[in-house]
Amino acid sequence: MQRGTLIRSAFALVLSCSTALMAKERVVGFTQIGAESAWRTAETESIKSTAKELGVNLKFSDAQGKQENQIKALRSFIAQKVDAIILAPVVETGWEPVLREAKKAKIPVVLVDRGVKVSDESLYATLISSDFVYEGREAGKWLAKRTNGKARIVELQGTPGAAPAIDRKKGFAEGIQEHPDMKIVKSQTGNFNRADGKQVMEAFLKSEGKNIDAVFAHNDDMALGAIQAIEEAGLKPGKDILIVSIDGVKSAFEAMMAGKLNSTVECSPLLGPKAFAAIDRALKGETLEKWIKQEDRVFPQELAAAEISSRKY
Repeated sequence: MQRGTLIRSAFALVLSCSTALMAKERVVGFTQIGAESAWRTAETESIKSTAKELGVNLKFSDAQGKQENQIKALRSFIAQKVDAIILAPVVETGWEPVLREAKKAKIPVVLVDRGVKVSDESLYATLISSDFVYEGREAGKWLAKRTNGKARIVELQGTPGAAPAIDRKKGFAEGIQEHPDMKIVKSQTGNFNRADGKQVMEAFLKSEGKNIDAVFAHNDDMALGAIQAIEEAGLKPGKDILIVSIDGVKSAFEAMMAGKLNSTVECSPLLGPKAFAAIDRALKGETLEKWIKQEDRVFPQELAAAEISSRKY
């Protein structure tokens, strides 16, 4: 009798340990766009550090800005039978076939920071992101107020086809639409990176010269590149040419404190906790809301000194 009790106790202990081990060994695939900006690096770190804290085995893939690399990574994750997938999609379209493969394999896909366009929203569990239209609109409204509704603006767009680029452009146009004397005179992609932002701004300065009143950059990194180009042209960024951008990275706050950037609209990259909470809910069979929204704020340069210590990215 005692022997039987011992056997049952031993079996229960093994089962308990196995269950705990299984929980610790949850495997999640994460395909990231790349490392084109400080914001993107901060998002990657947020997801990696959260996975580590939770004891999740995170399989990471850097797509280097190419959708085909992300699709290849997704198929690799599916073949490895991961428990869930986190996808930061480089563009909105072209995902339906591989997402159908993930759904067939019963692997939930959580989108972070960018959405996708598909005919069936059940192909992904949820999207965790900021409201990019809101961000663009707030940038436009801030600039309209600062310029009394009169400005010749050049626009540094994000990656063509990417949700933030599409939506921030749309939102900014909404933000200035009541001001006919605010006109976008030049608009070109800077691919969300500093080097391209600088190069495009150099071209804008050559073609438009001192007729530029303001720059709207779809992210801070491009704005920082534009600042370099403006300084090299012998002008004062933040004074001769006003600059408003989006993301709220620490280097943007430093630029505001130096008087070179006038305003940034926050777009938090710290999505790790929400992403893994969503995965946990999805694996429990819960139906998630299709958009889990990040709440963001506008930071004019007057607030930079007081807020910079709170920046985690």
